[in-house]
Amino acid sequence: MMTQLTSRTRLVISLAAISMVAVLSVATVVANHPEIPGADPGRPIALVGGTIHPVVGPSIPNGILLFDKGKIVAVGEKIEIPKDALQIDIKGKHVYPGLIDAYTDLGLTEISAVRATKDQRETGRINPNVKAQVAFNPDSELIPVARSNGILLTGCAPSGGLISGQSAVMKLDGWSWEDMTVKPAAGMHINWPRVLSPSADWGSESQDEDRENKNSNQLKPLEQAFENARAYRDARRKNTQQPIDAKWEAMIPVLEQKVPVIVHANRVASIKSAIAFSVRHNIRMIIAGGYDALECTQLLKRHRIPIIVGGVYRLPQNRDDAFDEAYTLPKRLHEAEIPFCIAGFGRFNAANVRNLPYHAATAAAYGLPPEIAIKAITSYPADILGIGDRVGTLQPKKDATLIICSGNPLEIPTHVVRAYIGGREVDLNNRHKRLWNKYEEKYRRMDLVKEKD
Repeated sequence: MMTQLTSRTRLVISLAAISMVAVLSVATVVANHPEIPGADPGRPIALVGGTIHPVVGPSIPNGILLFDKGKIVAVGEKIEIPKDALQIDIKGKHVYPGLIDAYTDLGLTEISAVRATKDQRETGRINPNVKAQVAFNPDSELIPVARSNGILLTGCAPSGGLISGQSAVMKLDGWSWEDMTVKPAAGMHINWPRVLSPSADWGSESQDEDRENKNSNQLKPLEQAFENARAYRDARRKNTQQPIDAKWEAMIPVLEQKVPVIVHANRVASIKSAIAFSVRHNIRMIIAGGYDALECTQLLKRHRIPIIVGGVYRLPQNRDDAFDEAYTLPKRLHEAEIPFCIAGFGRFNAANVRNLPYHAATAAAYGLPPEIAIKAITSYPADILGIGDRVGTLQPKKDATLIICSGNPLEIPTHVVRAYIGGREVDLNNRHKRLWNKYEEKYRRMDLVKEKD
């Protein structure tokens, strides 16, 4: 005899069923993509007949690029090709270094509106021990999409809190996060507190004092964190038996200038405050965002602080700014000789990493020289992230991380036809292409699509 369920029990069961459906739906969305990581070709590969764009020098029409064992061997017009090499005819095509997005949460989040797929932030405000790479999802459906548009490396970064944690440089192909990690500690991310500018007050002595007190209070937790880290480091030096604290242990490379801090700041007051902090604590710094960076030109140049431009597609932040203030920022940084690169972070960041080349293209449309726009998403981010000795340009002894395109990657009609990461060819299929093929076939069967010639 079945026991009659109470209304409360039926409600619990219904909610449990709904929750299970939601979990299964998310699991389906984030299921492993079918693209298989690239394999070692086992022999040299020569790309023959295309236009090679080394980035560090003039383009080479009808050139040859030879790579073996994951490294570029030679680039030029006349190169001796080994007998056992696989020759690939790329006439009419163009070869560029793989594109690099210096700041993104790709691999840490899948669907912005679904909390279960977001793993880009930790609870609490001070989390220097957080490591982005260990949370990186190698099976994200967004990775093949970004890869298909030429983005082969990213600066994967945590967010949230005051000290968010450590970013890592990741290559977008591999079986696991261990396979895909290129540089495990690229920078320590700090979300700079809102700092009041003197221009916001009218200059009276009492207002200035109040402003300074407010700014000091905002920075107290950060100052305290660095004091704690320095005290912990000194204690460990004196006594090796001192218990390890993962939080402060992670800060030691920052204090020793082995790892830079990447400060997220846009306003001039915040940028100046961050620079003063870096000088006071003798640490290396990179500014991410940098909307008002040009108002601190001399400070940035004096202390050799580069800028990761926080996306070109941004609205003006001040009422009296020109409509194209963000579009022209890369051009103005270039003219001011401030080191910079272009990233694509912003709303729906992970899903839109694929649009990175178009941020650079817009900067080129608004005055940045096209060759510099290419550098802003290849060699410049490589140098800023500390991997310029391995990637970012097409030179002998560097990693064979490159793309073969139908044209200039800054142009929307251009297609990436082949890509290699460390000499391994990667699968350029993705969810977008699979859905395109699926529904193209659907409409073909309905006689709504003409057969291809």
